[in-house]
Amino acid sequence: MTDDPPPNPALLPAGLRDVLPPEAETEAAAVEALMTVFAAHGYQRVKPPLLEFEDSLLAGTGGAVADQTFRLMDPASHRMMALRSDTTPQIARIATTRLADAPRPLRLSYAGQCLRVRATQLAPERQIAQAGIELIGADSPEADAELVLVAAEALAALGLHRISVDLTAPPLIPALLDDALVDGARIAEPARSRLARALDRKDAAAVQAFAGTLAPTLIELLLAAGAAPRALAALRAADLPAPARAQALRLEAVVAAIAARAPGLGLAGLTVTVDPVEFRGYRYHTGVCMTVYAPGYNQELGRGGRYLCGEAEEPAAGLTLYPDAVLRAAPGRTPRQRVYLPLNADPERARALRAEGFATVAALTAADPIAEARRLGCALVLLADGVRPVSGE
Repeated sequence: MTDDPPPNPALLPAGLRDVLPPEAETEAAAVEALMTVFAAHGYQRVKPPLLEFEDSLLAGTGGAVADQTFRLMDPASHRMMALRSDTTPQIARIATTRLADAPRPLRLSYAGQCLRVRATQLAPERQIAQAGIELIGADSPEADAELVLVAAEALAALGLHRISVDLTAPPLIPALLDDALVDGARIAEPARSRLARALDRKDAAAVQAFAGTLAPTLIELLLAAGAAPRALAALRAADLPAPARAQALRLEAVVAAIAARAPGLGLAGLTVTVDPVEFRGYRYHTGVCMTVYAPGYNQELGRGGRYLCGEAEEPAAGLTLYPDAVLRAAPGRTPRQRVYLPLNADPERARALRAEGFATVAALTAADPIAEARRLGCALVLLADGVRPVSGE
């Protein structure tokens, strides 16, 4: 009987991976570039912990992501703890506790890692980097537009000058369904769930079968999804109950606010679309939401929207960017060039090279500088007559 082979120490759980050079440095630099733009617009950085007590992390908006949250026992307090799967609920907690007396509107930014229980087919990674902004204490179209415009400017700093932002109003469809009749009665379960799935799949035939008197309106809105002017025109023409009409008017006002400010920020490559019937994935959102895409790239670069913050239900909105997805869509970034420094290299010259943006790799033992530079992956070497390319030797 043979012993089982030892486990491979490089093997990681599904959805988790090591990020190696130069990718890790590229990601870190990209996150800081995003955060620099956020800071320039007055968003102050906070750093919540990875773990919190379960009853705190999953309270309020956090309850919407409870099924994606890892839990463990704290050996110190013997209380259950939870590992964040999304940062927004933590920002809401900070805003309503530690920063409850801070002037409103409160602008906060954050960057960090989140861990989720399950991956999806489109997003197979369970550890997800986030960099985002939250605008708390303001409820206006201009506030919603600010999130879109700041995110667009941040993405432009990484070379993504053409992006598309899809605006939705998740409460709009539930408000329509609450008011609709099928065979003279309100739509109840399980018919309501079937209709929701049909809208989710953009299945006009199924919508026709399940929506009763509401079918013509829903199909018109479903087919209008796309360019903002067309979608908003369909919403204006639709017979909507008052709660749904309020959501439609807010969508129109946000589009107008974006259009008014985007040219002044140099965001000529920003396209705004509207999907009147989209309501997936926004379990704690209460108003206008946005999803960010890059042309020709299916994975979302970020998402966010309006929600209520804390027990006082303070109005708030946020937008989270996903640096991993952003970097896959952005133009390639050139890694920092490495310069090999032989023993006794001029320290002032080395310092100047670092100030110019090079990475210097200092020799620790006497060795042939060209061979050692090549072995350590340095493109350049500092010699007595200056910096020379290794490939030229």
